[in-house]
Amino acid sequence: MLTPLLVSQDCLGIGLRAGAIMLHELQIGDAPPELRSQIDQEAHKARDQFTSAADIRSIPELVNHHKVLRKVGVKPRSHPPSTQKLLEYAWKRGTLPKVNNLVDAYNLVSLRTRCSLGAHDLDRIEVPVELRLFQGCENFRPLGGHIDQQIRQGEFGYVDAQQRVICRLDSLQADFSKVQTNTTRVLLIIETTAGQGAEYLQSVVAEAAATVERFCRASSE
Repeated sequence: MLTPLLVSQDCLGIGLRAGAIMLHELQIGDAPPELRSQIDQEAHKARDQFTSAADIRSIPELVNHHKVLRKVGVKPRSHPPSTQKLLEYAWKRGTLPKVNNLVDAYNLVSLRTRCSLGAHDLDRIEVPVELRLFQGCENFRPLGGHIDQQIRQGEFGYVDAQQRVICRLDSLQADFSKVQTNTTRVLLIIETTAGQGAEYLQSVVAEAAATVERFCRASSE
């Protein structure tokens, strides 16, 4: 079976870890009430656990991710990890934005596990995707953008088999590979750091697959 995701030695060396799932037969639509209820429950747990945004930034998972960002010359205050943004939103609002059943499902997993998750349309990219350090010659068009941006040398991100950047850092997704309402196949990427361990990453991959299968009626491999 084709390995959908590769992680370069350089990225392993700075402490990044990642796994991926290929999901098929997705039915994307509004999130069901049960999914929204579970999101609200997790958001209220965040409100009970944290007393400030500084508390959120001090949890070990984010401290480790901030260290990785600093290693590649990125300021966490300027480009906070996606998990941090989700936790801070949940803590402030007691919920998360409604997007669709797929995004809401993997955001729920992110809240629960403190891992970063993102999906890309498999009919718009070519696997395997590689998590690697950029050389500085790559271009990137962010979600909703109309102009390509040049990526700074040394940053990390994801590139498909045609050498197209599908995600910069862990939180800035490309426009061309975005999931749409007619998407039926996705590559779901789960990113964490060495501090959480290989077994933990495997458990999150399994949880993400089960959650998306349940709420999107998908099959995974």
